[in-house]
Amino acid sequence: MIIQPPTSNHSESSLPELSALVKMATQLFRELPISPAAISSPTLTSASVPTTLPGTPTLQPLPQSLPHQGLAHSHESVTSAHKNDDALDRLADHALANRLDSHSFYLPGQQALEKLVKELVSTSVSHPLSAGDTSLSVHPQILGYAAKNISGAGFDIHAVRRDFSILAERINGKLLAWLDNVATTQKPQAVIDRLSYFYEHENSNIHRAAHTLAARSTDAYESARQKIAHFIGAGSSDEIVFVRGATEGINLIAQAFGQAFIRQGDEIIVSHLEHHANIVPWQQVAAVKAASLKVIPVDDHGQILLDEFKKLINSKTRIVAISQVSNALGTVVPVAEVIQIAHAAGVRVLVDGAQAVSHMPINVQAMDADFYVFSGHKVFGPTGIGAVYGKLDLLNQLPPWQGGGNMIVDVTFERTIYHNAPARFEAGTGNIADAVGLGAAIDYLQHLGMSSIASYEHSLLEYGTHQLHSVPGLRLIGTAADKAGVLSFVIDGLAPEDIGKALNEEGIAVRSGHHCAQPILRRFGLEATVRPSLAFYNTCDEIDRLVDVLRHLSRRRY
Repeated sequence: MIIQPPTSNHSESSLPELSALVKMATQLFRELPISPAAISSPTLTSASVPTTLPGTPTLQPLPQSLPHQGLAHSHESVTSAHKNDDALDRLADHALANRLDSHSFYLPGQQALEKLVKELVSTSVSHPLSAGDTSLSVHPQILGYAAKNISGAGFDIHAVRRDFSILAERINGKLLAWLDNVATTQKPQAVIDRLSYFYEHENSNIHRAAHTLAARSTDAYESARQKIAHFIGAGSSDEIVFVRGATEGINLIAQAFGQAFIRQGDEIIVSHLEHHANIVPWQQVAAVKAASLKVIPVDDHGQILLDEFKKLINSKTRIVAISQVSNALGTVVPVAEVIQIAHAAGVRVLVDGAQAVSHMPINVQAMDADFYVFSGHKVFGPTGIGAVYGKLDLLNQLPPWQGGGNMIVDVTFERTIYHNAPARFEAGTGNIADAVGLGAAIDYLQHLGMSSIASYEHSLLEYGTHQLHSVPGLRLIGTAADKAGVLSFVIDGLAPEDIGKALNEEGIAVRSGHHCAQPILRRFGLEATVRPSLAFYNTCDEIDRLVDVLRHLSRRRY
Protein backbone atom coordinates (compact mmCIF):
# COMPACT_ATOMS: atom_id res chain seq x y z
CA MET A 1 0.00 0.00 0.00
CA ILE A 2 1.20 3.53 -0.78
CA ILE A 3 0.82 6.40 1.67
CA GLN A 4 -1.41 8.98 0.05
CA PRO A 5 -0.89 12.72 0.49
CA PRO A 6 -3.44 14.68 2.48
CA THR A 7 -6.21 16.12 0.33
CA SER A 8 -7.11 19.07 2.53
CA ASN A 9 -5.32 22.33 3.15
CA HIS A 10 -2.58 22.30 5.73
CA SER A 11 -4.01 22.56 9.23
CA GLU A 12 -3.52 21.13 12.69
CA SER A 13 -5.49 18.06 11.64
CA SER A 14 -2.98 17.23 8.88
CA LEU A 15 -0.03 17.01 11.27
CA PRO A 16 -0.72 13.45 12.43
CA GLU A 17 -0.64 12.25 8.82
CA LEU A 18 2.65 14.05 8.23
CA SER A 19 4.22 12.80 11.41
CA ALA A 20 3.05 9.28 10.64
CA LEU A 21 4.69 9.53 7.23
CA VAL A 22 8.04 10.47 8.72
CA LYS A 23 7.78 7.95 11.55
CA MET A 24 6.93 5.17 9.12
CA ALA A 25 10.05 6.10 7.17
CA THR A 26 11.98 5.63 10.37
CA GLN A 27 10.28 2.31 10.99
CA LEU A 28 11.23 1.10 7.52
CA PHE A 29 14.86 1.82 8.30
CA ARG A 30 14.49 -0.34 11.40
CA GLU A 31 12.74 -3.21 9.67
CA LEU A 32 14.22 -3.36 6.16
CA PRO A 33 17.82 -4.09 5.08
CA ILE A 34 18.45 -0.52 4.00
CA SER A 35 22.07 0.06 3.10
CA PRO A 36 24.31 2.35 1.04
CA ALA A 37 23.90 2.48 -2.71
CA ALA A 38 22.69 4.45 -5.61
CA ILE A 39 18.96 5.00 -6.10
CA SER A 40 18.21 2.54 -8.84
CA SER A 41 14.73 3.64 -9.87
CA PRO A 42 14.89 4.89 -13.46
CA THR A 43 12.22 7.50 -12.69
CA LEU A 44 14.35 9.17 -10.05
CA THR A 45 16.99 11.50 -11.43
CA SER A 46 20.19 12.54 -9.73
CA ALA A 47 18.96 16.11 -9.85
CA SER A 48 15.84 15.33 -7.82
CA VAL A 49 17.39 13.09 -5.19
CA PRO A 50 21.17 13.03 -4.73
CA THR A 51 22.70 9.83 -3.37
CA THR A 52 25.14 11.34 -0.97
CA LEU A 53 27.08 10.19 2.01
CA PRO A 54 26.37 10.96 5.61
CA GLY A 55 28.68 13.50 7.09
CA THR A 56 28.00 15.98 9.84
CA PRO A 57 24.21 16.02 10.30
CA THR A 58 23.69 19.68 9.39
CA LEU A 59 20.20 20.48 8.15
CA GLN A 60 20.22 22.46 4.93
CA PRO A 61 17.37 24.77 3.89
CA LEU A 62 14.45 23.11 2.19
CA PRO A 63 13.72 24.08 -1.41
CA GLN A 64 11.82 27.35 -1.68
CA SER A 65 9.54 25.86 -4.29
CA LEU A 66 8.46 22.24 -4.33
CA PRO A 67 6.03 20.33 -6.53
CA HIS A 68 2.57 19.98 -4.98
CA GLN A 69 0.29 16.99 -5.01
CA GLY A 70 -2.80 17.62 -2.93
CA LEU A 71 -1.15 19.84 -0.32
CA ALA A 72 -2.08 23.52 -0.39
CA HIS A 73 -0.08 26.10 1.54
CA SER A 74 -2.31 29.10 2.22
CA HIS A 75 -0.69 30.56 5.31
CA GLU A 76 -0.57 34.34 5.41
CA SER A 77 1.77 34.08 8.36
CA VAL A 78 3.32 31.26 10.35
CA THR A 79 3.90 31.47 14.05
CA SER A 80 7.24 30.45 15.51
CA ALA A 81 5.67 27.33 16.98
CA HIS A 82 4.49 26.15 13.56
CA LYS A 83 7.61 26.88 11.45
CA ASN A 84 8.93 23.37 11.83
CA ASP A 85 5.45 22.00 11.03
CA ASP A 86 5.50 23.89 7.75
CA ALA A 87 9.00 22.64 6.92
CA LEU A 88 7.92 19.08 7.62
CA ASP A 89 4.81 19.59 5.52
CA ARG A 90 6.85 20.81 2.56
CA LEU A 91 9.29 17.95 2.99
CA ALA A 92 6.45 15.43 2.84
CA ASP A 93 4.96 17.22 -0.17
CA HIS A 94 8.34 17.10 -1.92
CA ALA A 95 8.60 13.42 -1.13
CA LEU A 96 5.20 12.48 -2.51
CA ALA A 97 5.64 14.28 -5.80
CA ASN A 98 6.88 11.14 -7.59
CA ARG A 99 5.58 7.58 -7.37
CA LEU A 100 8.45 5.21 -6.62
CA ASP A 101 8.82 1.69 -5.27
CA SER A 102 10.59 1.67 -1.94
CA HIS A 103 12.34 -1.63 -2.62
CA SER A 104 14.61 0.12 -5.12
CA PHE A 105 15.85 2.68 -2.59
CA TYR A 106 19.09 2.22 -0.71
CA LEU A 107 20.77 4.94 1.29
CA PRO A 108 24.08 5.42 3.07
CA GLY A 109 23.76 6.67 6.61
CA GLN A 110 20.87 4.70 8.03
CA GLN A 111 21.59 5.67 11.63
CA ALA A 112 22.17 9.33 10.84
CA LEU A 113 18.92 9.46 8.88
CA GLU A 114 16.99 7.82 11.70
CA LYS A 115 18.37 10.44 14.06
CA LEU A 116 17.33 13.27 11.74
CA VAL A 117 13.84 11.88 11.21
CA LYS A 118 13.36 11.42 14.95
CA GLU A 119 14.43 15.01 15.49
CA LEU A 120 11.98 16.22 12.86
CA VAL A 121 9.17 14.32 14.54
CA SER A 122 10.06 15.42 18.06
CA THR A 123 10.38 19.10 17.13
CA SER A 124 7.45 19.31 14.74
CA VAL A 125 4.62 17.28 16.21
CA SER A 126 3.15 17.99 19.62
CA HIS A 127 1.24 14.68 19.71
CA PRO A 128 3.41 12.05 17.96
CA LEU A 129 1.67 8.87 16.89
CA SER A 130 2.88 5.33 16.73
CA ALA A 131 4.50 4.21 13.53
CA GLY A 132 1.39 2.29 12.61
CA ASP A 133 1.24 -0.42 9.99
CA THR A 134 4.85 -1.21 9.03
CA SER A 135 3.64 -3.03 5.92
CA LEU A 136 2.96 0.34 4.34
CA SER A 137 5.38 1.34 1.61
CA VAL A 138 6.76 4.84 2.05
CA HIS A 139 7.75 6.86 -0.99
CA PRO A 140 11.54 7.01 -0.69
CA GLN A 141 12.03 10.54 -2.02
CA ILE A 142 11.48 11.90 1.49
CA LEU A 143 14.45 9.80 2.56
CA GLY A 144 16.51 11.02 -0.38
CA TYR A 145 15.93 14.63 0.54
CA ALA A 146 16.82 13.88 4.15
CA ALA A 147 20.04 12.23 2.93
CA LYS A 148 20.98 15.46 1.20
CA ASN A 149 20.44 17.33 4.45
CA ILE A 150 22.56 14.83 6.37
CA SER A 151 25.53 14.84 4.05
CA GLY A 152 25.72 18.31 2.63
CA ALA A 153 28.53 16.98 0.43
CA GLY A 154 26.65 16.96 -2.88
CA PHE A 155 28.23 13.64 -3.93
CA ASP A 156 26.08 12.54 -6.88
CA ILE A 157 26.86 8.96 -7.87
CA HIS A 158 24.80 9.16 -11.06
CA ALA A 159 26.67 12.22 -12.28
CA VAL A 160 29.99 10.66 -11.30
CA ARG A 161 29.31 7.49 -13.26
CA ARG A 162 28.42 9.52 -16.34
CA ASP A 163 31.96 10.92 -16.23
CA PHE A 164 33.38 7.42 -16.84
CA SER A 165 32.20 6.32 -20.26
CA ILE A 166 33.78 2.88 -19.93
CA LEU A 167 31.27 2.03 -17.20
CA ALA A 168 28.62 1.86 -19.94
CA GLU A 169 30.52 -0.99 -21.64
CA ARG A 170 28.83 -4.35 -21.92
CA ILE A 171 30.77 -7.53 -21.27
CA ASN A 172 29.09 -10.75 -22.42
CA GLY A 173 25.93 -8.71 -22.86
CA LYS A 174 26.00 -7.46 -19.25
CA LEU A 175 26.73 -3.95 -18.00
CA LEU A 176 30.32 -3.74 -16.82
CA ALA A 177 30.81 -3.76 -13.06
CA TRP A 178 34.42 -2.67 -12.60
CA LEU A 179 35.51 -4.12 -9.25
CA ASP A 180 39.21 -4.37 -10.03
CA ASN A 181 40.21 -0.92 -8.84
CA VAL A 182 43.25 -2.05 -6.87
CA ALA A 183 44.81 -3.22 -10.14
CA THR A 184 43.90 -0.01 -11.96
CA THR A 185 41.20 2.63 -11.92
CA GLN A 186 39.11 3.89 -14.80
CA LYS A 187 39.61 7.37 -16.20
CA PRO A 188 37.08 10.22 -16.16
CA GLN A 189 36.37 12.03 -19.40
CA ALA A 190 38.20 15.08 -18.01
CA VAL A 191 41.47 13.13 -18.03
CA ILE A 192 40.90 11.73 -21.51
CA ASP A 193 40.04 15.19 -22.84
CA ARG A 194 43.08 16.75 -21.17
CA LEU A 195 45.40 14.23 -22.84
CA SER A 196 43.83 14.93 -26.21
CA TYR A 197 44.14 18.68 -25.70
CA PHE A 198 47.82 18.34 -24.80
CA TYR A 199 48.63 16.47 -28.00
CA GLU A 200 46.47 18.78 -30.09
CA HIS A 201 47.68 22.12 -28.69
CA GLU A 202 50.71 21.81 -26.38
CA ASN A 203 52.90 18.90 -27.47
CA SER A 204 56.60 19.71 -27.19
CA ASN A 205 59.59 18.70 -25.14
CA ILE A 206 59.92 20.76 -22.00
CA HIS A 207 62.36 23.32 -20.57
CA ARG A 208 64.97 23.66 -23.29
CA ALA A 209 63.45 25.86 -25.99
CA ALA A 210 62.29 29.39 -26.61
CA HIS A 211 59.23 28.63 -28.72
CA THR A 212 55.58 28.83 -27.68
CA LEU A 213 54.75 25.12 -27.59
CA ALA A 214 57.72 24.42 -25.33
CA ALA A 215 56.45 27.07 -22.95
CA ARG A 216 52.95 25.60 -23.00
CA SER A 217 54.24 22.08 -22.44
CA THR A 218 56.56 23.15 -19.64
CA ASP A 219 53.80 25.10 -17.92
CA ALA A 220 51.42 22.14 -18.10
CA TYR A 221 54.06 19.72 -16.81
CA GLU A 222 55.15 21.88 -13.90
CA SER A 223 51.55 22.75 -13.08
CA ALA A 224 50.88 19.02 -12.67
CA ARG A 225 53.82 18.80 -10.27
CA GLN A 226 52.34 21.64 -8.21
CA LYS A 227 48.94 19.94 -8.15
CA ILE A 228 50.48 16.72 -6.84
CA ALA A 229 52.37 18.61 -4.15
CA HIS A 230 49.15 20.25 -2.99
CA PHE A 231 47.18 17.00 -3.24
CA ILE A 232 49.45 15.08 -0.86
CA GLY A 233 50.36 18.02 1.37
CA ALA A 234 54.01 18.44 0.34
CA GLY A 235 55.79 21.60 1.34
CA SER A 236 57.11 22.36 -2.14
CA SER A 237 56.70 21.13 -5.70
CA ASP A 238 60.49 20.59 -5.68
CA GLU A 239 59.78 17.61 -3.42
CA ILE A 240 57.83 15.84 -6.19
CA VAL A 241 59.71 13.62 -8.64
CA PHE A 242 57.92 12.16 -11.65
CA VAL A 243 58.43 8.42 -12.21
CA ARG A 244 56.63 5.68 -14.14
CA GLY A 245 54.75 4.57 -11.04
CA ALA A 246 55.07 3.42 -7.45
CA THR A 247 57.28 0.46 -8.41
CA GLU A 248 59.82 2.69 -10.13
CA GLY A 249 59.58 5.15 -7.27
CA ILE A 250 60.45 2.50 -4.69
CA ASN A 251 63.32 1.28 -6.85
CA LEU A 252 64.62 4.84 -7.16
CA ILE A 253 64.66 5.36 -3.39
CA ALA A 254 65.99 1.87 -2.65
CA GLN A 255 68.91 2.29 -5.01
CA ALA A 256 69.72 5.92 -4.21
CA PHE A 257 69.19 5.65 -0.45
CA GLY A 258 70.95 2.31 -0.37
CA GLN A 259 73.97 3.71 -2.16
CA ALA A 260 74.18 6.68 0.19
CA PHE A 261 73.26 5.26 3.58
CA ILE A 262 73.16 1.45 3.78
CA ARG A 263 76.30 -0.45 4.74
CA GLN A 264 77.28 -4.03 5.51
CA GLY A 265 75.39 -5.38 8.51
CA ASP A 266 72.67 -2.74 8.37
CA GLU A 267 68.99 -3.66 8.50
CA ILE A 268 65.94 -2.76 6.43
CA ILE A 269 62.42 -3.30 7.79
CA VAL A 270 59.32 -4.08 5.75
CA SER A 271 55.96 -5.50 6.82
CA HIS A 272 54.30 -8.81 6.06
CA LEU A 273 51.62 -6.88 4.13
CA GLU A 274 53.87 -5.60 1.37
CA HIS A 275 53.36 -5.81 -2.36
CA HIS A 276 56.30 -7.45 -4.12
CA ALA A 277 57.30 -3.98 -5.33
CA ASN A 278 58.09 -3.03 -1.73
CA ILE A 279 59.99 -6.25 -1.01
CA VAL A 280 62.12 -7.13 -4.02
CA PRO A 281 63.96 -3.77 -4.43
CA TRP A 282 64.99 -3.89 -0.77
CA GLN A 283 66.12 -7.50 -1.11
CA GLN A 284 68.28 -6.44 -4.04
CA VAL A 285 69.85 -3.62 -2.03
CA ALA A 286 70.39 -5.92 0.94
CA ALA A 287 72.13 -8.47 -1.28
CA VAL A 288 74.51 -5.89 -2.76
CA LYS A 289 75.24 -4.20 0.57
CA ALA A 290 75.35 -7.38 2.70
CA ALA A 291 72.49 -5.97 4.77
CA SER A 292 69.50 -7.92 6.11
CA LEU A 293 65.73 -7.62 5.70
CA LYS A 294 63.46 -7.76 8.76
CA VAL A 295 59.67 -8.24 8.64
CA ILE A 296 56.94 -6.74 10.85
CA PRO A 297 54.42 -9.54 11.57
CA VAL A 298 50.64 -9.17 11.38
CA ASP A 299 47.82 -10.52 13.50
CA ASP A 300 45.07 -12.85 12.33
CA HIS A 301 43.01 -9.90 11.11
CA GLY A 302 45.82 -8.65 8.89
CA GLN A 303 46.96 -5.64 10.93
CA ILE A 304 50.62 -5.07 11.76
CA LEU A 305 51.79 -5.69 15.34
CA LEU A 306 53.27 -2.42 16.53
CA ASP A 307 54.77 -3.97 19.66
CA GLU A 308 56.69 -6.43 17.49
CA PHE A 309 57.79 -3.58 15.24
CA LYS A 310 59.26 -1.76 18.22
CA LYS A 311 61.32 -4.85 19.01
CA LEU A 312 62.76 -4.90 15.48
CA ILE A 313 64.02 -1.30 15.55
CA ASN A 314 67.66 -1.03 16.66
CA SER A 315 70.88 0.86 15.99
CA LYS A 316 71.43 -1.09 12.76
CA THR A 317 68.07 -0.14 11.23
CA ARG A 318 68.44 2.33 8.37
CA ILE A 319 65.00 2.51 6.76
CA VAL A 320 61.44 1.20 7.15
CA ALA A 321 59.41 0.64 3.96
CA ILE A 322 55.71 0.11 4.54
CA SER A 323 52.39 0.27 2.69
CA GLN A 324 49.73 2.66 3.89
CA VAL A 325 47.01 0.32 2.58
CA SER A 326 47.50 -3.34 1.77
CA ASN A 327 46.71 -4.16 -1.83
CA ALA A 328 45.79 -7.76 -0.94
CA LEU A 329 43.74 -7.25 2.23
CA GLY A 330 42.78 -3.57 2.30
CA THR A 331 44.27 -3.09 5.77
CA VAL A 332 44.89 0.56 6.60
CA VAL A 333 48.22 0.62 8.39
CA PRO A 334 48.79 3.19 11.17
CA VAL A 335 51.68 4.76 9.28
CA ALA A 336 51.81 7.86 11.46
CA GLU A 337 52.56 5.68 14.48
CA VAL A 338 55.09 3.64 12.50
CA ILE A 339 56.86 6.85 11.46
CA GLN A 340 56.84 8.21 15.00
CA ILE A 341 58.41 5.02 16.36
CA ALA A 342 61.01 4.95 13.57
CA HIS A 343 61.93 8.61 13.87
CA ALA A 344 62.39 8.25 17.63
CA ALA A 345 65.18 5.83 16.75
CA GLY A 346 66.60 8.03 13.98
CA VAL A 347 65.28 5.76 11.20
CA ARG A 348 63.91 6.99 7.86
CA VAL A 349 60.54 5.78 6.51
CA LEU A 350 59.23 5.23 2.99
CA VAL A 351 55.45 4.92 2.66
CA ASP A 352 53.98 3.08 -0.33
CA GLY A 353 50.79 5.03 -0.91
CA ALA A 354 49.71 3.33 -4.13
CA GLN A 355 46.51 1.97 -2.56
CA ALA A 356 45.84 4.93 -0.28
CA VAL A 357 45.78 8.07 -2.44
CA SER A 358 42.54 7.15 -4.20
CA HIS A 359 40.66 6.40 -0.98
CA MET A 360 41.51 9.05 1.61
CA PRO A 361 43.01 12.49 2.12
CA ILE A 362 46.82 12.39 2.32
CA ASN A 363 49.14 14.82 4.07
CA VAL A 364 52.77 13.74 3.95
CA GLN A 365 53.89 16.57 6.22
CA ALA A 366 51.32 15.70 8.87
CA MET A 367 52.37 12.03 8.85
CA ASP A 368 56.04 13.16 8.65
CA ALA A 369 56.94 10.65 5.93
CA ASP A 370 60.49 10.87 4.61
CA PHE A 371 59.43 9.38 1.27
CA TYR A 372 56.00 8.68 -0.23
CA VAL A 373 55.27 7.02 -3.57
CA PHE A 374 52.15 6.42 -5.66
CA SER A 375 51.04 5.54 -9.19
CA GLY A 376 48.88 7.70 -11.42
CA HIS A 377 46.81 4.84 -12.80
CA LYS A 378 45.71 3.90 -9.28
CA VAL A 379 44.28 7.39 -8.80
CA PHE A 380 42.17 7.70 -11.99
CA GLY A 381 45.06 9.05 -14.04
CA PRO A 382 47.00 7.59 -16.98
CA THR A 383 49.28 4.56 -16.84
CA GLY A 384 53.04 5.00 -16.97
CA ILE A 385 53.17 7.96 -14.59
CA GLY A 386 53.56 8.33 -10.85
CA ALA A 387 55.31 10.39 -8.25
CA VAL A 388 57.85 10.21 -5.46
CA TYR A 389 57.67 12.65 -2.59
CA GLY A 390 60.81 13.17 -0.55
CA LYS A 391 61.82 15.73 2.04
CA LEU A 392 63.83 18.21 0.03
CA ASP A 393 66.99 18.19 2.13
CA LEU A 394 66.98 14.39 2.06
CA LEU A 395 66.43 14.17 -1.69
CA ASN A 396 69.38 16.47 -2.27
CA GLN A 397 71.58 14.13 -0.23
CA LEU A 398 70.80 11.21 -2.52
CA PRO A 399 72.85 10.47 -5.63
CA PRO A 400 71.09 10.43 -9.01
CA TRP A 401 69.61 7.09 -9.94
CA GLN A 402 69.94 7.45 -13.73
CA GLY A 403 72.09 9.72 -15.87
CA GLY A 404 71.25 11.66 -19.00
CA GLY A 405 69.81 14.90 -20.21
CA ASN A 406 67.74 17.29 -18.10
CA MET A 407 69.27 16.24 -14.77
CA ILE A 408 72.58 18.04 -15.21
CA VAL A 409 73.92 21.53 -14.68
CA ASP A 410 77.19 20.99 -16.54
CA VAL A 411 78.99 18.07 -18.16
CA THR A 412 82.64 17.64 -19.11
CA PHE A 413 84.62 14.47 -19.71
CA GLU A 414 86.15 14.88 -16.29
CA ARG A 415 83.07 15.45 -14.17
CA THR A 416 79.32 16.17 -14.13
CA ILE A 417 77.46 18.63 -11.92
CA TYR A 418 73.89 17.56 -11.16
CA HIS A 419 70.77 19.57 -10.57
CA ASN A 420 69.11 19.51 -7.19
CA ALA A 421 65.80 17.68 -6.81
CA PRO A 422 63.56 17.10 -8.56
CA ALA A 423 65.47 17.42 -11.85
CA ARG A 424 68.39 15.26 -10.70
CA PHE A 425 66.05 12.26 -10.65
CA GLU A 426 64.33 12.95 -14.01
CA ALA A 427 66.92 11.98 -16.60
CA GLY A 428 65.84 12.19 -20.24
CA THR A 429 62.46 13.07 -21.66
CA GLY A 430 59.81 12.20 -19.16
CA ASN A 431 56.22 11.12 -19.68
CA ILE A 432 55.04 14.69 -20.17
CA ALA A 433 51.54 14.11 -21.47
CA ASP A 434 50.63 11.57 -18.80
CA ALA A 435 51.99 13.83 -16.06
CA VAL A 436 49.57 16.46 -17.35
CA GLY A 437 46.82 13.83 -17.38
CA LEU A 438 47.62 12.97 -13.77
CA GLY A 439 47.20 16.61 -12.90
CA ALA A 440 43.76 16.52 -14.50
CA ALA A 441 42.86 13.43 -12.45
CA ILE A 442 43.84 15.24 -9.28
CA ASP A 443 41.71 18.22 -10.30
CA TYR A 444 38.79 15.84 -10.70
CA LEU A 445 39.29 14.23 -7.30
CA GLN A 446 39.64 17.54 -5.54
CA HIS A 447 36.45 18.74 -7.17
CA LEU A 448 34.62 15.75 -5.68
CA GLY A 449 36.42 16.06 -2.36
CA MET A 450 38.55 13.30 -0.88
CA SER A 451 36.60 13.34 2.38
CA SER A 452 33.34 12.74 0.49
CA ILE A 453 35.00 9.97 -1.51
CA ALA A 454 36.32 8.33 1.66
CA SER A 455 32.90 8.44 3.33
CA TYR A 456 31.09 7.02 0.32
CA GLU A 457 33.59 4.22 -0.15
CA HIS A 458 33.47 3.37 3.55
CA SER A 459 29.71 2.88 3.27
CA LEU A 460 30.19 0.68 0.21
CA LEU A 461 32.82 -1.36 2.02
CA GLU A 462 30.53 -1.91 5.01
CA TYR A 463 27.70 -2.94 2.72
CA GLY A 464 29.90 -5.28 0.71
CA THR A 465 31.29 -6.88 3.85
CA HIS A 466 27.78 -7.46 5.19
CA GLN A 467 26.54 -8.95 1.92
CA LEU A 468 29.52 -11.25 1.43
CA HIS A 469 28.97 -12.72 4.88
CA SER A 470 25.67 -14.07 3.56
CA VAL A 471 27.39 -16.31 0.97
CA PRO A 472 27.67 -19.91 2.26
CA GLY A 473 31.26 -21.11 2.54
CA LEU A 474 32.79 -17.68 1.90
CA ARG A 475 35.66 -16.51 4.11
CA LEU A 476 36.91 -12.95 4.03
CA ILE A 477 40.69 -12.62 4.11
CA GLY A 478 41.73 -9.47 5.93
CA THR A 479 39.33 -8.34 8.62
CA ALA A 480 41.21 -5.48 10.26
CA ALA A 481 39.08 -2.84 11.95
CA ASP A 482 40.41 -0.16 9.60
CA LYS A 483 40.17 -1.08 5.92
CA ALA A 484 39.90 0.64 2.56
CA GLY A 485 38.25 -0.64 -0.59
CA VAL A 486 39.28 -4.32 -0.65
CA LEU A 487 37.13 -7.43 -0.10
CA SER A 488 39.46 -10.41 -0.59
CA PHE A 489 37.83 -13.79 -0.07
CA VAL A 490 37.87 -17.49 -0.79
CA ILE A 491 34.95 -19.91 -1.02
CA ASP A 492 35.30 -23.48 0.22
CA GLY A 493 35.61 -25.93 -2.66
CA LEU A 494 35.89 -23.29 -5.40
CA ALA A 495 39.12 -22.17 -7.06
CA PRO A 496 39.61 -18.38 -7.14
CA GLU A 497 40.36 -18.50 -10.85
CA ASP A 498 37.06 -20.29 -11.55
CA ILE A 499 35.16 -17.73 -9.49
CA GLY A 500 36.79 -14.93 -11.44
CA LYS A 501 35.81 -16.50 -14.75
CA ALA A 502 32.22 -17.01 -13.61
CA LEU A 503 31.97 -13.39 -12.53
CA ASN A 504 33.37 -12.23 -15.86
CA GLU A 505 30.57 -14.10 -17.64
CA GLU A 506 28.19 -11.77 -15.80
CA GLY A 507 30.16 -8.64 -16.70
CA ILE A 508 31.81 -8.35 -13.28
CA ALA A 509 35.55 -7.65 -13.28
CA VAL A 510 37.54 -8.76 -10.23
CA ARG A 511 41.11 -9.94 -9.71
CA SER A 512 41.88 -13.58 -8.91
CA GLY A 513 45.37 -14.71 -7.92
CA HIS A 514 48.16 -13.82 -5.52
CA HIS A 515 47.95 -10.07 -6.25
CA CYS A 516 51.76 -9.71 -6.23
CA ALA A 517 51.59 -10.19 -2.47
CA GLN A 518 52.44 -13.87 -1.95
CA PRO A 519 53.94 -13.53 1.55
CA ILE A 520 50.79 -12.10 3.11
CA LEU A 521 48.50 -14.64 1.44
CA ARG A 522 50.76 -17.45 2.62
CA ARG A 523 50.52 -15.98 6.13
CA PHE A 524 46.84 -17.01 5.87
CA GLY A 525 47.64 -20.38 4.30
CA LEU A 526 46.60 -19.37 0.79
CA GLU A 527 48.10 -19.07 -2.66
CA ALA A 528 45.28 -17.01 -4.16
CA THR A 529 42.10 -15.13 -3.35
CA VAL A 530 39.30 -13.41 -5.25
CA ARG A 531 39.67 -9.67 -4.76
CA PRO A 532 36.80 -7.29 -5.55
CA SER A 533 38.00 -3.76 -4.92
CA LEU A 534 35.98 -0.57 -4.75
CA ALA A 535 36.10 2.99 -6.02
CA PHE A 536 33.77 5.95 -5.67
CA TYR A 537 32.00 5.15 -8.95
CA ASN A 538 30.87 1.74 -7.71
CA THR A 539 27.38 1.10 -6.31
CA CYS A 540 25.57 -1.34 -4.10
CA ASP A 541 23.75 -2.62 -7.16
CA GLU A 542 27.11 -3.84 -8.43
CA ILE A 543 27.88 -5.46 -5.09
CA ASP A 544 24.47 -7.16 -5.20
CA ARG A 545 25.25 -8.52 -8.66
CA LEU A 546 28.55 -9.86 -7.35
CA VAL A 547 26.91 -11.51 -4.36
CA ASP A 548 24.11 -13.03 -6.48
CA VAL A 549 26.68 -14.81 -8.65
CA LEU A 550 28.65 -15.98 -5.61
CA ARG A 551 25.53 -17.37 -3.96
CA HIS A 552 24.71 -19.27 -7.13
CA LEU A 553 28.23 -20.68 -7.33
CA SER A 554 28.16 -21.61 -3.66
CA ARG A 555 24.86 -23.48 -4.04
CA ARG A 556 26.27 -25.49 -6.95
CA ARG A 557 28.88 -27.02 -4.65
CA TYR A 558 26.22 -29.21 -3.02
